[in-house]
Amino acid sequence: MVMTVDQAIDVVRETLTLMLMLSMPILAAALVIGLIVSLLQAVTQVQEQTLSFVPKIVGMGLAAIIVLPWIITQIMDFATRMFGGPNV
Repeated sequence: MVMTVDQAIDVVRETLTLMLMLSMPILAAALVIGLIVSLLQAVTQVQEQTLSFVPKIVGMGLAAIIVLPWIITQIMDFATRMFGGPNV
């Protein structure tokens, strides 16, 4: 079976949407932690640039571990749709 241009565009669109949806929780954790650290730096007047790096990495790691089952499920569902053919 040959894929049409419209089908290829739909696959690319669905792939990019899935990628954005899967990365959102981890990026949101980095954003929230960055804001909290920035507020603490502003309140304490400590302007060390490297201070926010470690909490962000730890928070992003924890967020990734927490949402990992959901991410795996989403990727498996996507792979099933992609490799299952037109009737899935």
